[in-house]
Amino acid sequence: MSYQALARKWRPRRFTDVVGQAHVVGALTTALEQNRVHHAFLFTGTRGVGKTTLARLLAKALNCEQAPCAEPCGSCPACIGVDEGRYIDLLEIDAASRTRIDDTREILDNVQYAPTLGRYKVYLIDEVHMLSGHSFNALLKTLEEPPPHVKFLLATTDPQKLPPTILSRCLQFNLRVLKPEEITGQLHKIANAEGLEVDEVGLATLARAASGSMRDALSLLDQGIVFGSGRVTGTEVREMLGMIEQQQVDTILRALAAADGSTLIDTVAQMASRAIDYMAALDDLLLVLHDVSLYQILPEAASAKQADSDLVVHLASTMTKEDVQLYYQIGMLGKRDMLLAPDPVSGFEMTLLRMLTFHPADEGGAGSSAEPPAQKAPTAPARKQRTQGQGVVSGVVSVRATGASADSAPPAEPASVQSMVPPPETDLADPDLWATFVDDSGLKGVSREFAMNLSPQSYDPQKKVLIVSLKPNLAKLHSQSRQASLENAFSQFNGSPVKLKLIDGSEDPPETPTQNRARHDSEEKAEVYKTLMEDPMVKDIMERFDATVVPDSVRPGKQHKES
Repeated sequence: MSYQALARKWRPRRFTDVVGQAHVVGALTTALEQNRVHHAFLFTGTRGVGKTTLARLLAKALNCEQAPCAEPCGSCPACIGVDEGRYIDLLEIDAASRTRIDDTREILDNVQYAPTLGRYKVYLIDEVHMLSGHSFNALLKTLEEPPPHVKFLLATTDPQKLPPTILSRCLQFNLRVLKPEEITGQLHKIANAEGLEVDEVGLATLARAASGSMRDALSLLDQGIVFGSGRVTGTEVREMLGMIEQQQVDTILRALAAADGSTLIDTVAQMASRAIDYMAALDDLLLVLHDVSLYQILPEAASAKQADSDLVVHLASTMTKEDVQLYYQIGMLGKRDMLLAPDPVSGFEMTLLRMLTFHPADEGGAGSSAEPPAQKAPTAPARKQRTQGQGVVSGVVSVRATGASADSAPPAEPASVQSMVPPPETDLADPDLWATFVDDSGLKGVSREFAMNLSPQSYDPQKKVLIVSLKPNLAKLHSQSRQASLENAFSQFNGSPVKLKLIDGSEDPPETPTQNRARHDSEEKAEVYKTLMEDPMVKDIMERFDATVVPDSVRPGKQHKES
């Protein structure tokens, strides 16, 4: 007997066998149970997620001898015929090869005739978006007034190309890509049934390489069985796919964390001895960096997805959050630039060198002699000092004045270094301070809008928690990821960790940055107007020409704002 590919052999025969599409299966079975089956269905989704499989199962359920039923029996002539691809009342049409209007008319001319064996004549049109405009027009007429014995099941990977007139006449079901753990579970079930020697790492690697497609995963499993002579293990799967070894992933990331360029280049040289897919190698590094960032910001979420490996915990403790984000961004850009590189290995190596180049040198550590360490950003109190007009230059002068003499005094520190010492009386719940943070944070888009509408209420220095309020009508601006990003930015601004606690701001809260900015603008405008009206020259002009000054026309100048 000839070998049958796993993707065909393990195609679901019942709705309960379908993996990862519970939302679609539930809707279809409910419609069958209540005998409320629409005349036209559209299944959309990427390749290999179950579009034609669900269409065939629906065709079986409609023509099963036990119909109407939510689950076809699988043993009657109709069910067996559909499974074997020879049921006369199920007409499967590949729209990619039959795009002409003549082909469509030839198919639809037979719609009026009753089914030969079953209860319904079912038309399954795959890749329906490939039909021509005239073919769509011909199909539209039939979809508008179909005979009661006809059902249309359409499937496509590109629903955007379908005319709105077609979409409006179908019940549309969007099939989602499968999660890696869903694919891994199904692969494990199949491997056990087939008596294969596998390990969890090998199956998980295949699942990730399938990119959400169960059919691709089964095809890769077939390939892995042949490649490993019946064994599907992590090492053999990575070799088959040209993936970087896990040990090399560990070595590269640990070398980055330690700014060890020699180990980095040596590891890339070792990789060159194998047929490596360098784009996939970057993906492996990015996946670990994602887990590291998740562990740093939300450790409980990392534990829930079992991403808190020894490597992740080590990197999370040795890399700053900013470094992880920077490396991730450089890696993402490296994937784009790799297509333009002279060759993949040099593109991969250049991406790692960029990460190494932007690694900040530790003060007094290795590499500190090459260039001075990056100065830390001014702390929140220092920024507040600037906004209140307490000049940093005057602070330098006062320090020098207390010394023995100008000649013996040590050179003054840069202003940004001196301003890093926070005054003890600083209140992190000060609306002015919060407004300054938002202005200096570099936040953009919805995150900035979220921060602009938060009102600082109070600060608990023991718990390091800043309580902020948000009006209920703006609750849509809040999300856990946005709050975590804001906490990270404010902690950097303050120079020490701070957590945010969000409360209801329905009552009259302190100022938001938006209100703070409006108040300061109003105060500046009033001050400028007062100064202008007291100016002797302005008074003289007003008296000479019987003129008036329109208050709304007064605007603070740049010099006034900077002072």
